Amino acid sequence: MKNEASTLPSSLLERRNRLFDRIGDGLALLFSAPEASFGHDVHYRYRPDPDLFYLTGFSEPETVAVFDGKKRELTMFVRPRNRDRETWEGYRAGPKGAIRSFAADHAHERGDLERKLPELLRKTSRLYYSFGLYPEGDTFVIDCLARFRREARNPDRGPLEVLDLSSVVSEMRLFKTAEEVELMRRSAAITAAAHVDAMRAARPGMKEFELEAVLMRRFLSEGASGYSYPPIVASGANSTILHYIENRREMRDGELLLIDAGSEFQGYAADITRTFPVSGRFSEPQRLLYQVVLLAQKAAIAAVKPGARFDTIQETAHDILIEGLLSAGLLKGKAAAIKKKNLQQRFTLHRTSHWLGLDVHDRGRYHAAKGEPLVLAPGMVLTVEPGLYVRLDEKKASPLFLGIGIRIEDDVLVTEDGNEVLTRDCPKEIEELEGIVGKAAAAPRKGRAR
Repeated sequence: MKNEASTLPSSLLERRNRLFDRIGDGLALLFSAPEASFGHDVHYRYRPDPDLFYLTGFSEPETVAVFDGKKRELTMFVRPRNRDRETWEGYRAGPKGAIRSFAADHAHERGDLERKLPELLRKTSRLYYSFGLYPEGDTFVIDCLARFRREARNPDRGPLEVLDLSSVVSEMRLFKTAEEVELMRRSAAITAAAHVDAMRAARPGMKEFELEAVLMRRFLSEGASGYSYPPIVASGANSTILHYIENRREMRDGELLLIDAGSEFQGYAADITRTFPVSGRFSEPQRLLYQVVLLAQKAAIAAVKPGARFDTIQETAHDILIEGLLSAGLLKGKAAAIKKKNLQQRFTLHRTSHWLGLDVHDRGRYHAAKGEPLVLAPGMVLTVEPGLYVRLDEKKASPLFLGIGIRIEDDVLVTEDGNEVLTRDCPKEIEELEGIVGKAAAAPRKGRAR
C-alpha cells in the first residue's frame, strides 16, 4: 500500500496490511451494501457493509473495493462528486477524496466499474469474494468469470479459483485492536446509561414504547448513531418472546420487564439485557428465577478467559440453570440425565453467547477447522446472556411461574489475564434494581391534566 492518509487510524491501515498478507498474490473484492427503501422515494439511514467499512473506513453507498495482494494496493470505485445530489443527500468524497482521506492507491467513479474492474480481475489467478451477500456483486463476478472462459485466446484468463473472503475477514474481526476496544467501551457506557434511564423511568401504566423512547434519547444525546438492533422492551409474557419488538403493550403492576437494547457508536455495537420488576419489587417466584439466572451469568463470565473453550461458557451457565430449574420444580430427574437429553432447552431456548463488534451478532466461526470449539484469546469480545423463560402455554409448570421471562446480558472482552466486563456499569443485583426502578420524577401523563 503506497499511499497512506494521516487522518486514518493506524489500526485501519494495519488491518489492510494483514489482509494483504493473508491473500498473498490474490485479489479481494468487496461490494457495498445496497440502500434500503423506506417507502416510495425515501431510504433508511445508510449502514455500510461491515467488512468494507472495517477495511476502508468508507461509509458511502455504491462503493466497490479491490485489494490487490500482489501489488499491495487498494483500488476503489465510488460515487462521483455531484453538486446537485450533494445538496439533497450530503457530501460525497469522490475519487479524489477516496485517495486523499481514505488512503486508496487508485480511485475511479462508480460508472467506470464495468469497464475497469474486469481488467483488474483478469490479472489474478485467485479471487477472494463472498457470494450470497449482495446480488449485484454476485451477478457481476459470475458474468466476468463466464466472459473470461469464453475468451480462450486471451493469455490473462482471470481467476482459476474463487475463495470465500468473509471467512478471512471474519477471523480478523474476531480480534479487536486497542482503538476498537475503546469504541466498544464507549458504546457500552452509553448503553448502560440508557438502561439506567429506563429503569428509573419505568412504572406501571406506561407503554413499552415510552421506555424505548427513553433509551433512544440517551443513545442519540450521547453521540451514538442510534441502536445496534431494534430494541426489545418486553413486559409480562412478552418477555418470553425472544425477539419481541412490537413494544406497544401497557406495563402492569407485578410484572417483569425485559429490556434488550444496545447503541451503535462509530459502527460498533453494544448489547445489554436487563430484567426487573415494573413495580420496583420482585415477587418471590420472580426473585427465585432471577437469582438462578444471575448466578449462572456470573459463573459464565468467570469462565471467560484465554485458553477456555467457547462452549465452556454455555456449559457453565446451563449446569447452574438446570439445578435452579430442578429446585423450582420446573424440571424433575437427575441433572446429568437432563443435560444429556438437553431437556433444559424447554426453558433456556437460546445459546448463552455470541461474538460482538461491528455487527451485534458479529461474524466469525464458533468452531475450529475440525469441529472443535474455538479457544478464547485476548482481543475477542462476546456476550454472556443466560436466560430462563416459562411460556404461558407451559402445561407442567406451576402457575406462579407462567409468563416469566428473564435474561441478563453483558459484553465481555477477553484480556491477557482474564476478562473485562465492558457493561459493568449497568446494575443487575436485586438490591440495586429495587433501589433504582421507578425512582425518576413522574412525568405528566397525556389526558390527565385538569
